[in-house]
Amino acid sequence: MRLRSFLRVTVTCTWSMTVPVSGQEARSMTITDIIEMPSIADPQLSPDASSVLFVRSDADWDENDRVSHIWISDAGGSESRQLTWGEGGESSPRWSPGGDLIAFLASRGEDEIRQIYLLPVGGGEARALTGHPTDVGSIAWAPDGRTIYFVAEDDKSEEEKERERLQDDVYAFEEDYQQRHLWRFDLDSGTAHKVTVGDYSVMGYRLSRDGRRIAMHRMPTPLREHMTESEVWVIDADGGNATRVTHNEVPETGAELSPDNRYVLYRADSNLEGEFYYNDNLFLASASTGEVRELFPAFGGEINAATFDRDGSGVLFRANLGVRVELFQGSLEADEPVRLTEGDHQISGWHYVPQVDRHLVQIRSADDPGDLWLVDRESTARVTRVFDDLTEQFRLPRQEVLRWRGEDGVEVEGLLFYPLDYVEGQRYPLVVQTHGGPASSDKFQFASSSTFVPVLASMGYFVLKPNYRGSTGYGDEFLRDMVGHYFNQAHTDVMTGVDHLIERGLVDGDRMAKMGWSAGGHMTNKIITHTNRFKAAVSGAGAANWISMYAQSDVRIYRTPWFGGTPWERDAPIERYWEDSPLREAWKVETPTIFLVGEEDPRVPMPQSVEMYRALKHNGVPTHLYVAPRQGHGWSELRHQLFRANVDLDWFERWVTERDYVWEEAPGSEKPKTTT
Repeated sequence: MRLRSFLRVTVTCTWSMTVPVSGQEARSMTITDIIEMPSIADPQLSPDASSVLFVRSDADWDENDRVSHIWISDAGGSESRQLTWGEGGESSPRWSPGGDLIAFLASRGEDEIRQIYLLPVGGGEARALTGHPTDVGSIAWAPDGRTIYFVAEDDKSEEEKERERLQDDVYAFEEDYQQRHLWRFDLDSGTAHKVTVGDYSVMGYRLSRDGRRIAMHRMPTPLREHMTESEVWVIDADGGNATRVTHNEVPETGAELSPDNRYVLYRADSNLEGEFYYNDNLFLASASTGEVRELFPAFGGEINAATFDRDGSGVLFRANLGVRVELFQGSLEADEPVRLTEGDHQISGWHYVPQVDRHLVQIRSADDPGDLWLVDRESTARVTRVFDDLTEQFRLPRQEVLRWRGEDGVEVEGLLFYPLDYVEGQRYPLVVQTHGGPASSDKFQFASSSTFVPVLASMGYFVLKPNYRGSTGYGDEFLRDMVGHYFNQAHTDVMTGVDHLIERGLVDGDRMAKMGWSAGGHMTNKIITHTNRFKAAVSGAGAANWISMYAQSDVRIYRTPWFGGTPWERDAPIERYWEDSPLREAWKVETPTIFLVGEEDPRVPMPQSVEMYRALKHNGVPTHLYVAPRQGHGWSELRHQLFRANVDLDWFERWVTERDYVWEEAPGSEKPKTTT
């Protein structure tokens, strides 16, 4: 990593789950290795920049889940230690302004409700601070150190609770919710006070630096259905003098008041005119009049976090540039921001403390899942070494940026992973993995259990992750290619990438597989109707029928622009919806394909996978549909993650390479899995 305007330095990050034996040869990773890898999240720098808090999560096979605890490290990185040990785990550590206390969230004992706990940094036991009737979240200290703000759902009425007890619990769909409101807890009196009251929900907030005012996001309900009605408001710290700042039909996020409380900084995936479906842009509005302007309109990247700098004359932000995520700084009066970091990485965790003008960053790369670094204008220091010896313990695939031309000549970018034992001049089987979103992108990062790239590489596969048309970080024209027609250039971008690899002599075009989840599943469903060149495919939580999908899903805002309207309005663009539905051409599919979905998925509900599965089964195409109980849009249970990787690999080996595959067992399992 090079830190422009701070310090030019190259950072190499590595990791190990266990202490490697001296002289032990590095080995290939297994699915279990990937699942059991620790993860770091929510880094927090102390007010004096001397210490760092972070949440570390580890796999627990007995619990069939990951358990998170809070850790502390000195900023110099010489010592890290675990602070909390609760059975159910802890989250959201926040330093008090004086740096002597830590507030965090946990549910302990018989109380299943998440509360705020307070822990002295100097030692002692954590004590429960709140006894709220509903789960507490989004905690923030007031600058005086005597008040903690939080957001919580309203409690159910006694009548509602009694009906639940009697199981007299028929409910009205999408009307059975509780509003979310902002509260403050006074440490001196030990009492909580409701800050906001009304028939709306507070979906996010930030205290001003002086603690006098609050910028927040209000929605009519907490349902994603009403995202277009989310607006930025500014209120006094006690809830008075509420002023509406934005008046549009796009959702905003990350609202923050300037140090002098005159302006509000926020992000929205729109342009200045309020037109929706753009890369996330940065806006500055008057806190009193709502007059707004876009900052850095020619930037082109996706801005996914932002804050005012130390004196408020400029902003700092983190932006997605496609396969990389970097930090930037820009003046409020400048046309172009300055890049502060540069490297083959993504900065996924970032905490800036204006009092000391220092940044705590988490850097993910091909060989580092995300250790923490402390950065200022004078120096760069590594804080954690959780992932210090990864390359010594494991053989990891070579990872590089790949560029090619789409059918219309536009440059497309992606990431290519090589087989571990790659020999130049030989051709290898290929697995194409398409990212979700689709307003997202694949970036430099280490392996995940959902893509298990190191395992595929150890089995001799190339892996291609294309950032097809519709991906973020490449400018609005590239993103908005999907507006009016979801499958315009997106699927052809994938196939021209495949052809590029074949033309280079890397890939055997007769041994290829396709997989993806969510929008990656949509893409898989489309591609198997578009071509029979793939020998096997896996579709996870993919859409089959855009008409039924529009009504079934819990969110529609992103889909309306794709098809030019809703399917139930007068003169609805039904033909456009059906034209882009993979189900329409399911009769063409010859590729053996399996489908996976969470039984409780609200985003791409199970019926979408059922529709596609039944079409293939009826037409005699080899297929299975695997449903994970209790799981939503992502599969979080460890054994479900292991099953997902095993069944995918089994399917690829059967149809692509015609080799036998031995399923990995969960630690402690008595019986091995049999192939399907």
